[in-house]
Amino acid sequence: MKYQSTRGASEQLSFEDVLLKGLANDGGLFVPTELPKFSNEDLTRLATLSYEALAFEIMWPFVEGCISAVDFRALIDDAYAQFNHSAVAPLVQIDQRTWVLELFHGPTLAFKDFALQLLGRLLNHFLSKRNQHGVVMGATSGDTGSAAIEACVACDHLDIFILHPHQRVSEVQRRQMTTVLSDNVHNIALEGHFDNCQQMVKTSFADQSFLPEGRQLIAVNSINWARIMAQIVYYFSSALALGAPQKQISFSVPTGNFGDIYAGYLAKQMGLPIGQLVVATNANNILHRAISANDYSKQGLQKTYSPSMDIMVSSNFERLLFDAFDQNGEALKAEMESFAATGELSLPAEVYQNVITHFSSAALDDEDTLTWIRDTFAQSGYLADPHTAIGIGAAAACRRSDDEVMVCLATAHAAKFEDAVKASGVDQEVVLPAHLTDLLDREESYEVIENNLETVQSWIQQQVNI
Repeated sequence: MKYQSTRGASEQLSFEDVLLKGLANDGGLFVPTELPKFSNEDLTRLATLSYEALAFEIMWPFVEGCISAVDFRALIDDAYAQFNHSAVAPLVQIDQRTWVLELFHGPTLAFKDFALQLLGRLLNHFLSKRNQHGVVMGATSGDTGSAAIEACVACDHLDIFILHPHQRVSEVQRRQMTTVLSDNVHNIALEGHFDNCQQMVKTSFADQSFLPEGRQLIAVNSINWARIMAQIVYYFSSALALGAPQKQISFSVPTGNFGDIYAGYLAKQMGLPIGQLVVATNANNILHRAISANDYSKQGLQKTYSPSMDIMVSSNFERLLFDAFDQNGEALKAEMESFAATGELSLPAEVYQNVITHFSSAALDDEDTLTWIRDTFAQSGYLADPHTAIGIGAAAACRRSDDEVMVCLATAHAAKFEDAVKASGVDQEVVLPAHLTDLLDREESYEVIENNLETVQSWIQQQVNI
């Protein structure tokens, strides 16, 4: 399978090249030139498989020709052996037609582990094959950083640099990154917000001259196609467990950067019978405004109880727009360049219609978020983290009928957001899993750096040269 840029001016590449490159030369994001299709007969067969076997079947068409089937299956098995639940992505019922898909049973208690545990192993595999050493540079609004570090810390061929917004992630999120004391792990607390971190990463990928000779940047953010690919799997696993293909399943997805719900859109395009795809956002609601009012414009960033969604610009939305523009990369490039210059984007009527055909949306502020944490616990005994609570609230707001089966993606463990749980008034102790019980006592290591590209790149250069 080949991959093309959303902006149309970059050459088509293999999976291996896309994995190591991250961002296309023309500034676009890579997407496959075609998608594998699964018939109802295929889905019925897949429903009997373990999560690991299903992951192989869903992802194999995307990587075939770049890695042997034996090696790929071994990497999958090793990645998900790190999860502490035998189902890997278990479902929990919270009312008659609503289920929670728990995606936090990986080593860092967040859904990012599903993609990054595999991504780290894929990177090490291909870099080892090439006898190269890569430099991972990533931005995080909270969960990506720790998941990426956990995936890369044991990789011989990688140094990893993660930028997080200083004092804008939860203490547990920060400590999961900064207490990993290894020579190849480097944490930067940037004096700014997530979008500053994300833009710095994108700019650095466009011009890597600050790196020593023979080193290249590698992306672990969801701009890397492999992240999206791995997230497609749990849409299949949950829908099949709930009766697909005989039943149609809807999903409510808390999302800031659009990567997680874009994976659901791809699953639908691949043949999975999905009803609604609900975009659930917080007060930083650019995606809700884009879907409900055709207003994809930047607004000031608000600090919320759901920091992983405190994002002003959703990078992966461009991947969806590529399809909405009928894969006209030149037209999309013009729109994205205009958006970069003005901070505003209103889609042509036909393109906007293509978007809302597949998505509905809702935005919850902090007060609503705390209400849904409290009410969900009172009604079902289920303790949701603030992001998951937003997904549950959005599902209720967008439900079209009483018999619609809705799966809400639980993107993180509630223990990562103790402040929100306490603020909700829920009388329930929030306990970290056993392997993290001493987290708040561990030694930290990170560098607070001003929001200046040259300063950050100079610091990275010094660490790489050590």
